[in-house]
Amino acid sequence: MPATVILGVAALLLLLGLGVYLAPLEPGVLALQFAATPRAFGLVIHLWTAEQLALYRSHFAADFALLACYGAFGWRLSRRTPLFARAPARARKLLPWTLPLAAAFDAAENALHLWLTAEPRFGVAPLYLASASCAALKWTLLLGFALAALHAWSGSKQ
Repeated sequence: MPATVILGVAALLLLLGLGVYLAPLEPGVLALQFAATPRAFGLVIHLWTAEQLALYRSHFAADFALLACYGAFGWRLSRRTPLFARAPARARKLLPWTLPLAAAFDAAENALHLWLTAEPRFGVAPLYLASASCAALKWTLLLGFALAALHAWSGSKQ
């Protein structure tokens, strides 16, 4: 259990730190994550100064550490703690994969954003859609896991 706690605290601290670090970006990172077309992506990027774009690009090392932490945390929380012990068997089989899969989508989104923000990219519209799709899948899995954990935790308190 201590490793699970360490991973959870590390993920939380990285998330909070990245939130503070990226706070100067307006529009925020979520706007870029869900920009599914070259035009929408460009509208966000062109509102940032060169320094803000550099700030955004510099956050990826910490973001890759974050996704590693939350992916491992979800796996361990699901497999090594009794939190989901009362969940249906199918849920107990699927839940351990939820945050690692979210982390994989996050890593793909990061790789695409690193490439798409390195220089203007034309003629690759499907990659903008792929990036936004990865973000949507990541957030859906994160929210689903959080709701399952809250449900399990609230059920264990009864």
